[in-house]
Parts: sequence; structure tokens; C-alpha cells
Amino acid sequence: MDARRAVQAALKSADDEKLAQARASVEEAKVKLGERGPVWWDDGAPDLNRHLARNTCYAEWYAQVEPAP
Repeated sequence: MDARRAVQAALKSADDEKLAQARASVEEAKVKLGERGPVWWDDGAPDLNRHLARNTCYAEWYAQVEPAP
């Protein structure tokens, strides 16, 4: 969160150099947390991120789900 706060502060101060450094810190933190970068797990399941449910192996189940009121 410190890195994200630094981005916010840099945006408010309009300091491009500090903004670039803060964004690099955010990127580094996200990689270390496993949010970005190479996948660190492999359970053999297909990666269904960024797919509509109707276009996956869950299509039959999804077709039976009633929409929220």
C-alpha cells in the first residue's frame, strides 16, 4: 500500500519522475505477491480467466443459472 500511496502523492504533485518510481514500486510489489509475472502454480486445470462462462466447460451449468432479480 505504501507504493500505491506514493503513486497518489506523485499524481497530486504532478512530479513525473516520482510517479514513474512509484509505479515501478507498485509493479515490483505485484510481481512479488504473485499478481503479475510467471505463474507460480500449476494444478493442471485450464486457465479460464477472461473467458465468458458460456464459452467454457461450465457452459451447461451456466445456462441453468437464473439471472438475479
